[in-house]
Amino acid sequence: MVEQAVKGVVLDDSVLFLNSNGDNPNHSLRPATDALMRHLQYSMFRTGISSRLDSSDCKDIIKEKAESHSIDCFSLNAFLTEDDINEIMLSWGDIRNSILYVISSERKDDIKQLIDQGWPVVVLNVQGDSACENLGRICISKLEELPLSICRLNMKADDCSPIVVGYTMKPSRELDFAKRGAFPLYPTDNGLIFLPLTFDLPLSSQLPEVDMILHKATDEILYVELSNSSDLSNKITYSSRMQELQRHIEVHPDLCVLDPLNNIRPVLDRLETQQILLRLEALKSEGCIIRGPYFLKVDNFNEAILVQKLSEAKLTLPCIVKPQVACGVSDAHKMAIIFDVEDLKNLDVPLPAIIQEYVDHSSTLYKFYVLGEKIFHAVKKSTPNTSTLTNLNQGVGPLIFDSLKSLPIVNESQQHLEGKSSDKKNKNINIELVQNAANWLRSVLDLSIFGFDVVVEDKSGDHVIVDVNYLPSFKEVPDDIAIPAFWEAIKNKYENFKRASP
Repeated sequence: MVEQAVKGVVLDDSVLFLNSNGDNPNHSLRPATDALMRHLQYSMFRTGISSRLDSSDCKDIIKEKAESHSIDCFSLNAFLTEDDINEIMLSWGDIRNSILYVISSERKDDIKQLIDQGWPVVVLNVQGDSACENLGRICISKLEELPLSICRLNMKADDCSPIVVGYTMKPSRELDFAKRGAFPLYPTDNGLIFLPLTFDLPLSSQLPEVDMILHKATDEILYVELSNSSDLSNKITYSSRMQELQRHIEVHPDLCVLDPLNNIRPVLDRLETQQILLRLEALKSEGCIIRGPYFLKVDNFNEAILVQKLSEAKLTLPCIVKPQVACGVSDAHKMAIIFDVEDLKNLDVPLPAIIQEYVDHSSTLYKFYVLGEKIFHAVKKSTPNTSTLTNLNQGVGPLIFDSLKSLPIVNESQQHLEGKSSDKKNKNINIELVQNAANWLRSVLDLSIFGFDVVVEDKSGDHVIVDVNYLPSFKEVPDDIAIPAFWEAIKNKYENFKRASP
């Protein structure tokens, strides 16, 4: 067996194709091949493909996959020899005792050769052979099981009893994190192993190996029911796989979750978020305050006394209109900037909605990220001041946009003019004040990893938090700073959870 944690994986070409003999005219790759290669590519260990199929088409496919996933490719003999094994060992000499070879059960002679040479072997049982376990030390029936097998090996090999973090999120988000080295299958310096949870396998076979769950549950929301009540409890419908995970969490209270679904609920609802931010005004620093924007919830854009309600809410035009549901559904980011009350008539923004103060901030947005006890920030361009917006709009009605795709941003010359013409009380952000607010929000929300956006109002110098979100990408923070802080936040959450457990 592996004496050390797995640091390298060689995929025999026999496990990549549906027909491992290479005589399938379609040369079909197994459906899980690309996802597996992505996991291995970004899991902090060496990965290679051994190419032995005679078909030139197969060789071309293997070469293309190896290049696209930046992994090594070894051209070996038709039947595995001791020289072939030595070639791989020489290429990866620094980890020669920690290489795992994954091969099809059809290649029994090759499996024996590998075992005779002392290699740890994972056998993909492609024939349903009841004697598969006799061919090697580990036997799997699907490629999707390989990360779980590697996780188990690394748990046994590591001396520090690693914490296994099972994670689930949509593929594009997972890839963004993985490319930064956030999800290694090899233990991190602080003893974490990240296991991708797959719903192609029963959760019951994966979760017993997991110490804590990391999720982006907002990726799994199918529907949010909103009524006159702002309470979203029991009104969020998750995907069937998220519901399955929820059921498992409920019956295993000893399983740590980062973060519990109830804790992320307030940031799914812009009204609840705004109500929380109202309590921020007690925080002050040298006369400077931090607060949420003025706002009004509306269920009907054609309400007769809407103008009066806007005035009572301290709202003056232009304003920004946002759906009450903050994330997880397709139109949660469909917004509008209105310049006249008439713009509200038949406005194409989902109801109920939040009409929110538009803050003049010289097109400068401060993105803050809370990773456990660590707080980071980045400066980004933002939407222009009201005067610039009004000139750009030229009275043609509401400005409708998707905040994830088409946020109206000023160019450098416009931003320069805004900076010169703005009546700013305080041009600089008060970092200490915002950090105090971040710590307060961490306590109130009881979240480990979240982000929020701050703008500084030109005339008053008020620091206004205009958005709060759960598990952001924190992509503006350099990887060598962000990823260790990310791991530390997860480790601290687990340790605090265990200390609090009876």
